[in-house]
Amino acid sequence: MSLKTRGYLFAFLAICIFAGQDAITKYLGDRYPALFITMIRFWAFALFVFAVAASSPKGIRGSIQTRHPWLQLVRGLLLVAEIVVIVFSYVHAGLAMSQSIFQATPLIITILSIPLLGEVVGWRRGTAVLVGLVGVLVIINPVDVHFDISLLLPLVASVLFALYSIATRAVSREDSAVTSLFYAGVVGALAISLIGPFYWTEVVPSDWFALAALCVCGTLSHYFLIRAYGLLPAAEVQPVTYFQLVLNVMFAVLLFGETITYNMLVGALIVVGAGLFTIWREHQLAKRS
Repeated sequence: MSLKTRGYLFAFLAICIFAGQDAITKYLGDRYPALFITMIRFWAFALFVFAVAASSPKGIRGSIQTRHPWLQLVRGLLLVAEIVVIVFSYVHAGLAMSQSIFQATPLIITILSIPLLGEVVGWRRGTAVLVGLVGVLVIINPVDVHFDISLLLPLVASVLFALYSIATRAVSREDSAVTSLFYAGVVGALAISLIGPFYWTEVVPSDWFALAALCVCGTLSHYFLIRAYGLLPAAEVQPVTYFQLVLNVMFAVLLFGETITYNMLVGALIVVGAGLFTIWREHQLAKRS
């Protein structure tokens, strides 16, 4: 098996596990507080990043060293906040709707990279961003009398994750990927541990398996994604992640009885198409430079 084929295989496995993780999160989110679920999830994630750091050439001590301590702390807080919001979103807006809107994240990253990273966005990517935002409006359908304010939750989660991604780009110029992974997991675990215990809830014995599966999925998905990025350029991994939307919609319909409307389908296609064009354009510009 070639390295590129292995990279795509790892990316596909990561996306499948992410989709399963989202379905489990939706199931648990309907039964337990979002902060409690996120805390357990981050405890498992922190153990994973400790293991990754310990097995790295520099070890844990080397992984802690960073040139951007404050920005790394902000990254961890942004990631844990995004996960809490997306759990709320799965519960109140639905899994399919949340994931459809969340696909606008690459477009939001493009917008925010202008003032925050000083990047230049040409008219092609600018047009793609505008088209993608129109797609988000089609999904949300604000002119419909059934519009619910909870539909803004996945949009907030998307903005938080976009900020996290931009911060990751900024620190990656001087910090290693292991260092960034370490701070994302440890800072997030410490932050949620300050709040999560106040929402501690007794878990029904039959749900312990789902909670354990959530922790395992969180670990495996990140592991496979790291392996994928180690074998493929980011521009080749990112389009594969859109397959997660298909899986999440299937889970939403089959497991949770959610209804998929025409505006969701049309809007999601617009957003995904605009996102793919933006990623492709960034890749072309990177090759030229």
